[in-house]
Amino acid sequence: MTSLEKDLQSPLSSRLLNCPVGGNWTSFQLIDEFCSGKPYAGLAYVATDSEGYKYTGRLDAEGRGRVDNHFAGPVSLLFDQAYEGNEKFYSYLQVRPHYPLKITEIQVRAEATRYLNPNTTRTRERPEVANGGDYFQVEVRHLVRHVSHLPPEVYRDYPMDSGCAAIMREHGKLGAALMPQRHTVLEVRPLRSLRPMLSTAPEFCALNLYQLALMATLSYSPFGQKPKIPSAETKTVGFPLQPSIGNWFGDSLAKCEELWKVDSAQTKAYYPLYEDIPYSRRLEIIPFDPNLYPMNRPTPTGDLEHPASVHFLDDIGNKNSTDTQAFITHNDELILIAVRGTAEIVADGLRDADALQVPFSEGEGQVHRGFYEAAKKAAAFAVSYLDRFYTGQTLLICGHSLGGAITLLLSEMLRRRAGFNYNIQLYTYGAPRAGDADFVRGAADLVHHRMVNHNDPVPSVPGSWMNTKADLYGAGAALTFVIVPLGLSVFVAGITNWTGEAYDHHGSLRHAMPVEFGRQQVSSILWEPGCDTINQHAACDVAIRQRHGLPDRPTLLKQIFDAGHHSMTGAYIPACWAVLRRWQEAQESSRSLVTEREFALVESALQRITDQLRSQRNNLPGRPDSYVRTRKNVVEALNREIEKIRTTRERLALLRHRRMTATDVYGSLAEQPERLAESLPRWQLHPENLAAEQLAMAPDAAEDDPLLATLYGHRIGAPHTFDIDSVI
Repeated sequence: MTSLEKDLQSPLSSRLLNCPVGGNWTSFQLIDEFCSGKPYAGLAYVATDSEGYKYTGRLDAEGRGRVDNHFAGPVSLLFDQAYEGNEKFYSYLQVRPHYPLKITEIQVRAEATRYLNPNTTRTRERPEVANGGDYFQVEVRHLVRHVSHLPPEVYRDYPMDSGCAAIMREHGKLGAALMPQRHTVLEVRPLRSLRPMLSTAPEFCALNLYQLALMATLSYSPFGQKPKIPSAETKTVGFPLQPSIGNWFGDSLAKCEELWKVDSAQTKAYYPLYEDIPYSRRLEIIPFDPNLYPMNRPTPTGDLEHPASVHFLDDIGNKNSTDTQAFITHNDELILIAVRGTAEIVADGLRDADALQVPFSEGEGQVHRGFYEAAKKAAAFAVSYLDRFYTGQTLLICGHSLGGAITLLLSEMLRRRAGFNYNIQLYTYGAPRAGDADFVRGAADLVHHRMVNHNDPVPSVPGSWMNTKADLYGAGAALTFVIVPLGLSVFVAGITNWTGEAYDHHGSLRHAMPVEFGRQQVSSILWEPGCDTINQHAACDVAIRQRHGLPDRPTLLKQIFDAGHHSMTGAYIPACWAVLRRWQEAQESSRSLVTEREFALVESALQRITDQLRSQRNNLPGRPDSYVRTRKNVVEALNREIEKIRTTRERLALLRHRRMTATDVYGSLAEQPERLAESLPRWQLHPENLAAEQLAMAPDAAEDDPLLATLYGHRIGAPHTFDIDSVI
């Protein structure tokens, strides 16, 4: 039985004239999608009638409650009790220094419930428990006072009737308005979210390679907030644009919608491996509520803070801007940072070309000036976020192309930040060199997994000959490669520096290499080659073929984005997806990563390359004078490369016998098989993830006289067009 709380401030005569009409009652029940009221048993509620009188009570063991002897008219039902449990995670969210959340008991209860339908849609069937009464499908946001931190509404077939709330006027603005003299069943949607699964272990895993490739690509998208810049009149913000960063993390995933589009031009679906988690453990976009948060109100200068300004870096549009774009989000396990590659052709192209080496003040060595200036802006953005929301999480950082170079410098800046000991993992895709050999040695302890896709030439630049000022390239950064000294190839320039330490690569390289067989069959290997022939294969090929320096080049900026093997949606994401598929298959069937057939073909190709390098070394005495003058350095470089190819063959041979483990595929998630067991079937429900893609499959048994596989997409030694497209 509930208690009646009359407004003692009203005159006695008024209370006598407006006493409740005898016999008015309203009953209700809260249930989950499985029609059980037990998740909400004992929950405290406040009911308000049409005259503003309040009635308090608690739901019984089946989630039922009742208000008796209230005024005629509807009753609004509110479950606004703050969470007072013992779980530290929720308690911290309530009191954290920045954007503390109004976590209620009903929110925590709803986060513990699950969906009836695997696709998270609301049921169209009226449950039996609602027979003889009203039935509505509601969300937590319909039953509490503060909703800015809760997900947007989803479609439902049985929405609340707004007419009841209208009858109650100001007393119906909060909570769910129920008709009197009736029993109402409220089915509360589970408060869940989808989250891309990510390993927090430092070791490389196929899952992170694929998932972070998607996140690196998403960094090219806008944040998608509406309004983009809130005003003093703005009460709420939304994220309707798809694809956009805000829509991913602040809208669609928060509503458990499975997204696959990370680029507006993307046509093929690549779904992340998602897990269904309690909503509060999602990758967060902070709430916007000027009533709750003073920082959401305009300052005397007119500025105010909002989700885009906290989560999104868009350093563009002013004289000193670096045209850097990045996003950051977090949960209790990890903080995700992704930095965009080249997008603004003129601005980013100039930054890419600004290859003058400058001291890395946070650590050791010299770094690319253009990348460094962008990394400083990204670091200021990241540090501001970390100072608010870092509580010991792993930092997962990723970037493609220019973004990969920036994230390398950013990661090392954060790793060396005084007073902190961040646990950092870095995944880069098609990244150019960003620092010299001294920088690379100083950053040796930074965990960096670097991927190069097949024939992507971008990781082969910049060479040390680009250690010069951008303005020397001419107006509009019309960089051509005729500035290379006569007879000096990119290959030699990339490993030999006449003025100091050369630009060098950092991190552990994984190279995705297609292996072509006869009869239109192809497979793909992800391996650690360990030699410059593979690391810088495009440049090395030119070194083998050129006699009088590099060919004339069109302008640098004209070539940006003209890269088949450098594209994320067209090359890197498909390659990463193929790696995950093949590693899954190898782990499940206890097979090696490289078959005997693949090994034989690649070994033959490596022998061809070794023979060509030896031939070039032996022919040096007959080369032009410029080569003769530097012959000693060239001979040494070629000898080193020949030795590295031998090491490469040995590494490849090891893969013939290595058996994959769940840790190789899923990283730290392999230690929680129940999470994988729940999430993998959802991923496999998408036909795209079960397609028989050749790149993701081990090759068939050996056929008669298969054609020689190539490392470059062309027959070894045959003439072909060399194009350093998208030099970033």
